[in-house]
Amino acid sequence: MSALGGLIADGRAGGRLWLYANYHCNLACTYCLTGSSPTAPRRVLDPARMLRLADEAVALGFTGIGISGGEPLLNPWLPRVVVELSERLPVILLTNGTLFTPRRLREVAAFAGRPIEVQISLDSADPIENDAMRGPANFARVVEAVPLLVALGITVRIATTIDRDAPNDLPRLCALHRALGVDDAHHIVRPVITRGRAAAGGLGVPAGGVELWPELTVTADGAFWSPFGATSRD
Repeated sequence: MSALGGLIADGRAGGRLWLYANYHCNLACTYCLTGSSPTAPRRVLDPARMLRLADEAVALGFTGIGISGGEPLLNPWLPRVVVELSERLPVILLTNGTLFTPRRLREVAAFAGRPIEVQISLDSADPIENDAMRGPANFARVVEAVPLLVALGITVRIATTIDRDAPNDLPRLCALHRALGVDDAHHIVRPVITRGRAAAGGLGVPAGGVELWPELTVTADGAFWSPFGATSRD
């Protein structure tokens, strides 16, 4: 086992290798960490290189692969590469959930039964509040796409990003994701961090190791921890 593999096995280093497939996006979210947008530079991680990096990750002792962007599904080859990556390690694909056309749904149907999770962003149960952060019609497209993916047998995660001044919409949002077929174990909540476009807009919290956790941390009493304090999910 490599030295890094030992750290991962001991829980002292993260086990997921993150691959940023691209940096351009069909949305321009107000808090985007990478400043992605339709006009962002077309920087794309070559599929062959993604597979080579995955092979190196296996050799080093990584336990999973994450794919992010930009919006990865703007790359037409992405579903095929995700399947190939899943033959090496479990994969989490981050997407804004707005590009699941009938054709794309047919392509991602191959995810079913594989160690692949599709993580879709949904920030509020209120369409107006959600779309104010993410863009017009975002809410409607996500709410339509999630049940279709679940019906295909694909594991879906809902990721909620909230700002410190946002109203506590989590009870309604949790009821919504449950109705869409996503259980509590597959709902993660994280704060906006003051990087990228969020910094320009005065949003978020400092990205310090003490203040931030990468995903939802559920406490024994069923609350989640965040830099904003413990808040009940129900």
